[in-house]
Amino acid sequence: MSDGPFGFLVTHRDGRARRGVMTTAHGDVQTPAFMPVGTQGAVKGVTHRDLEGSGAEILLSNTYHLYLRPGDELVARRGGLHRFIGWSKPILTDSGGYQVFSLSDRRTIDEEGVRFQSHLDGSSHLLTPERAADIQGQLGSDVAMVLDECVAHPVEEHVARRSMERTVRWAARARARHLSLQNGPVDGVIVTNPGQAQFGIVQGSVFPALREESALKTVAIGFEAYAIGGLSVGESIDVMYDIVGRTTAGLPEGRLRYLMGAGTPEDLVESVALGVDLFDCVLPTRNGRNGQLFTGGGRINIKNAMYAEDDRPPDPSCDCYTCRTCSRAYLRHLFLAGEMNAATLNTLHNLKFYLDTLRRIREAIEFGRFESFRLEFHRGQQSLSRRFNNS
Repeated sequence: MSDGPFGFLVTHRDGRARRGVMTTAHGDVQTPAFMPVGTQGAVKGVTHRDLEGSGAEILLSNTYHLYLRPGDELVARRGGLHRFIGWSKPILTDSGGYQVFSLSDRRTIDEEGVRFQSHLDGSSHLLTPERAADIQGQLGSDVAMVLDECVAHPVEEHVARRSMERTVRWAARARARHLSLQNGPVDGVIVTNPGQAQFGIVQGSVFPALREESALKTVAIGFEAYAIGGLSVGESIDVMYDIVGRTTAGLPEGRLRYLMGAGTPEDLVESVALGVDLFDCVLPTRNGRNGQLFTGGGRINIKNAMYAEDDRPPDPSCDCYTCRTCSRAYLRHLFLAGEMNAATLNTLHNLKFYLDTLRRIREAIEFGRFESFRLEFHRGQQSLSRRFNNS
């Protein structure tokens, strides 16, 4: 456990899988945990009340978008992000780096940071490791991520090395700034959550030696916890799992491990088996808006004609509001009619499926039956490869 408001305690182990508790200034999070993505301070299509009812204990919000609109200074004047959006539980904010780097035709990178043009109005901005720490200090999230450099896949090893080494240097600068902010006002920055933690990020693309070096150097800087970045960007599933397993093995046993942005239900289960504690992904919300539902029997596309007269709930084993009150036929009708409720009801179910999957994972670890849960889960997912069914 840490000395401040943030802490992490592993309570149970089953193989490499861990069950634990992450403590923050705004409450505890049971791990392994999934964070719904509330890019602009809201999860698309659902209310905070819906999220709490589904079991969400922590949200992820996007530093890049909140910096551009409404602005971190405005949020600070409103008392911080929790008060501004009306969410009293923990919040993690990313650094904005991934969004900036995705603007390949609108940004340039150098040692100082990233210069980019806003996607909103074309205005010019400079995001440095220090500025990313300042913005998140004013937002007042419970967890702030350091600015890192993301590279696409495939990438040559020397390019990945240069990016990884820059990420390490930026991490040291971000850590120094974060600690300065926690010790008192700096350059007029209003820190709205003195208990904010900061996570370092391990990079290195798909090269094991680079990942190992990145982990060693990032851990040496000293963060409250560590994230694995730069995956789920086009590499194969087997490669992703291999890198996750190698990276978690090089991270401190007593620190939380966060896999950034990767998260089909199968990915969550397999990554927990490799020692990951925290996840985020836009799939449950994005796929819900597109009419794809996750269920214990695999994915269903609700717009398919086969569901036109199907009176069954999306997932008979699910107790979410959508499954208690709506048939597949009705959800298909709403989706084809373009009703707003279609996105809301589908998203509610998908989020509940993700959050309930993590709850079941925690229970399985606690009772020492994670491996049997893992195999049973994969057998239920009809779209899985044979290697899971024959494990």
